[in-house]
Amino acid sequence: MEIKPIDFNKPPEEAPAILLPVAASVFADRASRFDTLADQHKLADWLIFLGHLTRAQHEALQSLPELPPIPAGVFEQARQHHMPPLNATAAERPPVWREVLRQIVAALLPHAPEASVPLLTALAAADDIRLEALADGLLHGEPDPAAAGELPVIAAALQVVFTAQAARLDAAQLQKLDTPGVCPCCGSLPVASLVRLAPTVNNLRYLHCSLCNTEWNVPRATCTACGTDKGLAQHQIEGSNGSMRAETCDGCKSYLKIAYQEKDPRIDPVADDLATLVLDLLVDEAGYGRSGPNLLLVNAAG
Repeated sequence: MEIKPIDFNKPPEEAPAILLPVAASVFADRASRFDTLADQHKLADWLIFLGHLTRAQHEALQSLPELPPIPAGVFEQARQHHMPPLNATAAERPPVWREVLRQIVAALLPHAPEASVPLLTALAAADDIRLEALADGLLHGEPDPAAAGELPVIAAALQVVFTAQAARLDAAQLQKLDTPGVCPCCGSLPVASLVRLAPTVNNLRYLHCSLCNTEWNVPRATCTACGTDKGLAQHQIEGSNGSMRAETCDGCKSYLKIAYQEKDPRIDPVADDLATLVLDLLVDEAGYGRSGPNLLLVNAAG
């Protein structure tokens, strides 16, 4: 038996700057988290419904046909101009997202409240022009308030397709953008940040994209919206274990939630964000505006 010497001078493994989503589990884990959070929660029915929604996202992602490859020139252009290669507001969306939407609606209907059935049925029957208009408004940060009941399902379908595209990329092809609070993969805003627990990323903070589920490393104790390290504070729900907090910035009067895996290893930036809306109310009343959206809740960004 060969005994290999230990290299005590070996440099530590460098933490990845960008973490791509894991297509096989990202939505399944989130659905399970929604189920857990719903237990004895005041918003239990809604969280259970969101569990069904994210489970439908998982099923749609697993059955999604192979998408057209992204041309190599797109990555080169993105690098030269410091732009995201899957630019959500500029690039043409894969039209399959509309079929994903209809698949999600079909999976949701057996679990939907009776009052929501007509809305979901009409959404599945909507023409392409209306669906694309709703998607455009959502991705440009100008959601149609009259479509508040439809937009979370629109968002869910878009998340599936953009997550599928992001998951098959090589992180080495990506670069962090000049604006640190913007996803280097699709250019969307983050839903929250996550302080991770795994060995290579222990105690490092990653912003979590609201659209494609990509994560990118940002310094701790800095505002994710304006970059300052002054006037920051963290707030948590009284009596909680502090696994989900709101980080406020007096410089730009914004806030974004921050999740701590050391407090709860199963915490999910999207699910736990929606389960802690009382925290949003707390910092909203103090005069801070949210800097990134949760696309499963219309107008969750200020």
